[in-house]
Amino acid sequence: MQTVAVVSLVLFTLIIAAAALGLIRVILHLRSVVKTLDALDGGVQVIVAKTATVGSTVDSVNASLAPVRSFAESI
Repeated sequence: MQTVAVVSLVLFTLIIAAAALGLIRVILHLRSVVKTLDALDGGVQVIVAKTATVGSTVDSVNASLAPVRSFAESI
């Protein structure tokens, strides 16, 4: 009975160690993904900042073209 208990403890220890190793690898991969997403978020913020004026410009152009649109619809 003693041998069975020792073998069981060794197997449980190996299984837990393998699971812990797998979880540590997942944590390291997730940290890498977080760094990549942080860099991507910074790039997206730059794009948002550079294209922020497009909306007001488009509204201004549409307002200027309102007479042309109404004339075209009357034809």
